[in-house]
Amino acid sequence: MDTHFHNPENSLSYIAIDFETANYDKHSACQIGMVRFIDGIETDTFSALIKPPDTYFVPKFTREIHHIAYDDVKDAPPFSDVWQTMAVPFILKTPRVPLVAHNAGFDMAVVRACCEYYAVPTPALKYFCSLKLSRVLWTALESHRLTALGEHCAITYTAHDALEDARTCGAIVRIMAAEQQVDTVRKLLRTARQRLSSL
Repeated sequence: MDTHFHNPENSLSYIAIDFETANYDKHSACQIGMVRFIDGIETDTFSALIKPPDTYFVPKFTREIHHIAYDDVKDAPPFSDVWQTMAVPFILKTPRVPLVAHNAGFDMAVVRACCEYYAVPTPALKYFCSLKLSRVLWTALESHRLTALGEHCAITYTAHDALEDARTCGAIVRIMAAEQQVDTVRKLLRTARQRLSSL
């Protein structure tokens, strides 16, 4: 993969990322999913279950949202291992490509909280938010939740599976770019008066 030219200034390239958490603590990540899009095309993916530091899972999360229970992750590696040995190498295959998440404030808070909890260096990454983009570009929609946007874009997926959520987020960014007739991340952000943020 040629990584030199894949940056937000001259390509529609990004890595969609999503986390699921065991409970309301941001450091309780129990699943991560990432999908790389190069020039708007999905090229590769990464996903893993994560063993959170606490055994407590909010029953509603397990029963109604992500359907992950402690028994599903008790033998999984902790965030520190998943992040440093798998997730970061995946991201750094295209080091200039920004992350995107739907409601990025949540997912970036998970990264920060987990890195702090495990004393892992927080990477200097750029990111943007597909939720913020959709609220500006699709003002007529009643809801901008990922499930609602998936339905709007005729995307069938399993909600609250980290990999599926990430893939759907990335596809929605591609669709927004096509509708706006732009071919780079920077141009898409500019149409919505948004900018890249720093982790």
